[in-house]
Amino acid sequence: MSEHSNSMEGFGNPFREALKQGRPLTGIWSMLNSDNAVEAVSWTGFDWLLIDGEHSAVTLADATLYCRILAATPTIPIVRLVDGDPSRMKRYLDAGIQTFMLPQINTVEMAQAAVASMHYPPKGIRGVAAMHRASRFTHFKDYIKRASESIFLIVQVETEAAIDNVEAIAAVDGVDAVFFGPGDLAASMGKLGQPGDADVTARIGEAFAKVKRLGKTCGVLAANADLAEKYIGDGFDFVSVANDAALLVTSANAVADRFSKQAQATKTRQGG
Repeated sequence: MSEHSNSMEGFGNPFREALKQGRPLTGIWSMLNSDNAVEAVSWTGFDWLLIDGEHSAVTLADATLYCRILAATPTIPIVRLVDGDPSRMKRYLDAGIQTFMLPQINTVEMAQAAVASMHYPPKGIRGVAAMHRASRFTHFKDYIKRASESIFLIVQVETEAAIDNVEAIAAVDGVDAVFFGPGDLAASMGKLGQPGDADVTARIGEAFAKVKRLGKTCGVLAANADLAEKYIGDGFDFVSVANDAALLVTSANAVADRFSKQAQATKTRQGG
């Protein structure tokens, strides 16, 4: 066996390393649950791609496949799970997922539990195994000792309660970044379906300033292109600026509308 196959040279977290570039990282939400879609958009210039396991039918096998695909591209994967359940988390960690986003983290206790689920004792409660993809099937000899170096945790702050607790949540050791979700925040503010509302944007801006004063990384989902430009200009570290399903549907609607109008006009001219 070669020395290289046992080496952990370069072992770490790609998203953490990318953030060191000192510029906002733009990303795309992936909800189509398609290997071809993931691979196609990964070459278009986005810094990161969010594999959505909360609101789409992404399984552990799907997420693992997409991360393998993205490993051969310039785009960094982030996997969002439905929650930080330790039994679920250890399976994704063992599968080699490195950067996680967890939704609806509303309290310090929830943030602490999320951190614990991701790390081996004594820092956390992650179950120990040796033979898995994360350790390159034991070829990373020091994996158990250095596993925490490869992990990056993004907690979603997306309710008024979470906004109220944002400084304490961000200060939790092991929380690497805070990500603001305007859709759920709008709903919690009585503005369901209005993620771009000015009051919602203002609340995010206030919370962003608090988190940045702590020196923590901040991300946000932009409800539209204008807000994406605003958030990038405001200094957010990473911004979701697109959604693969939305891009497909928007483009398809435009094409269908154009040619249905042409077909109707042709019918009219022909006296149909």
